[in-house]
Amino acid sequence: MKKLIAIANVIAWGGFWAFGYLALTTAPEQPGRMVTAAILAGIGGGVGMLAFLWLVRHAEATGYARRPNRAAKRPDTRTDDSEIHGEVI
Repeated sequence: MKKLIAIANVIAWGGFWAFGYLALTTAPEQPGRMVTAAILAGIGGGVGMLAFLWLVRHAEATGYARRPNRAAKRPDTRTDDSEIHGEVI
């Protein structure tokens, strides 16, 4: 499944760049072609982004990539909101 998603990722980004180029270089006298190419580029970019995010999530879940650094949540032990400890930004 991951290879299929990776292939879809490459094809989608290729479509994004190809149709995006066509949308940007089409003559202004042909708005139908320009809009069609822009829509296809948007679809390619959306599918490419979703496939990329799936691949990143899969790589983190399988241990191939490190998980991003995140701060651990501390339990809220304050009873009074007027006391603030630590650095306040």
